[in-house]
Formats: sequence, C-alpha cells, structure tokens
Amino acid sequence: MTVLKRYVLRLFVSLKYITANVVDRNNGRIVATASTVEHSIKNSLECGRSCNAKAATVVGEVLAMRLKVEGLEQGQGRGIHVDVNKEVEKKGFKNRTKVWAVVNALKNHGVKVVLEDIEDNPSRPSF
Repeated sequence: MTVLKRYVLRLFVSLKYITANVVDRNNGRIVATASTVEHSIKNSLECGRSCNAKAATVVGEVLAMRLKVEGLEQGQGRGIHVDVNKEVEKKGFKNRTKVWAVVNALKNHGVKVVLEDIEDNPSRPSF
C-alpha cells in the first residue's frame, strides 16, 4: 500500500536544540535531517543557552539543501507534508515562530511544502 502523504516533516524543539527530519512513511526511514546539535550548524550560530527563530531558519535552510542533494525537494511530485497546527500543539505556543521559521525556510529554498489544515483532516473536529 502506498501512502499518499509519503514524505512528512517532523520537528523536535527543545529549549536548547531544534531538529527537523523528513520521514519516508512508506519505508519508515528518515531521508534527510538537520539539527542545531550538529557541529557545523552549532558553530555558525550564536544561540548561547537557547535556540531562537534564527537557528530554526538555518536548520530549515540546511534541510532544504540536503533534500535537493537527495533529489527530494519536490517529494516525488506530492511535496513534503507538514501539519503546522499539530507541530505547534506538540511543541507549545511559545515555539510557534520556530516551527514557522523552519517551514518558511524550506519554502524559500525551493522545497515543495504542502501545509495540512484542519479542513483537510476529517478526524479533527471543526469548530
């Protein structure tokens, strides 16, 4: 069975680090990743004890470059799916700017991003 939303963006945001993964749901593996834990990214930032939206933007830019290297910037025609509302709920309201910074950086660097909305998901109640 082929999953329609094959490539999905998953974010992990803590007080100190930001990690973004693109997961291939058909194979259950990570196809590209970027994180402020990596020395090359960490050394270029001046985060101090916390990472901000600027760090999230850099993570998005690096992830976009890695997706282009893999040839997946278009997500095999269907795009990279992200449910921004779910990611914000998962991370908390304070991290909304970090979530949007990653998504916007991907879009600005030519990655086809498909934003999921409440209306697209019938399992969520609409108010």
